[in-house]
Amino acid sequence: MDNTSAQQRYRFIELIAYWEGRINATTLAQQFGQSRQQNSADINNYKNLAPDNLIYDSSLKVNIPAASFLPQFISTQVDEYLHWFHTGQLPSAAPPLLSESLKIPARKISPQIMRCLVTAIRQQKRIEVDYVSLNNPNREGRVIAPHSFVNTGLRWHLRAWCEKSSEYRDFVLSRFRGEPELLEKSLHTAAQDAGWNTQVTLILQPDPRLSSAKREVLENDYQMQNGQLHITTKGCLVNYLLREMQINTKMLDGTPEAQQLVLVNQADIKPWLFEG
Repeated sequence: MDNTSAQQRYRFIELIAYWEGRINATTLAQQFGQSRQQNSADINNYKNLAPDNLIYDSSLKVNIPAASFLPQFISTQVDEYLHWFHTGQLPSAAPPLLSESLKIPARKISPQIMRCLVTAIRQQKRIEVDYVSLNNPNREGRVIAPHSFVNTGLRWHLRAWCEKSSEYRDFVLSRFRGEPELLEKSLHTAAQDAGWNTQVTLILQPDPRLSSAKREVLENDYQMQNGQLHITTKGCLVNYLLREMQINTKMLDGTPEAQQLVLVNQADIKPWLFEG
């Protein structure tokens, strides 16, 4: 029997209904693992607490947000949904005991666009939306077929097929603009994304310019075997992983203590590097 509080379950009901546009007993069961009867009771109890928020769609057999939907248990901040999407857990309201985390400034992500992107992913649909970048700060209409969200450490990306470039690309979530429009289903899914489905192994080792004692410190930090660390990731995530590990593939830092780690097999992963 699930031991979460009813308020936590109401919060989850609201979170999924708001961001994904539907909620039913099956979704609750996947999250909390309780009986179908209890899940149905939770939804009904939530509807009693917020009678104007959900409408039952008999054709889809799900509850969908009403036009009058007014959140009672969630903040409607995109980061709240992305935290659940990434971890499977609702953000804790209680601070961690005797610990602290860096508070990285949240990037502004439009809830309206985010909800449309979630629907497009869930229903494998194309979406038309404006996008800006540092290379092209002017709004540019894009038709994309998104399939996954990606947390790269400092920001969230969307992995999608781009019809303009005729390839799978990464899009920064905070750089979408305008009024998104859902289109018909797409034939371009994650299954055809070579960068998403190709596994690439990075081989890292301490900078050889370091003394043996300093190399041993790093070997212990990263639990290296035979002085090397092997990390396997998706091809399209190679650059983000190297960036998070602060590894420069173009040049060595003049100070080995600053460089710390170097990439051993750069020739093997060159096709996946942004600089190619």
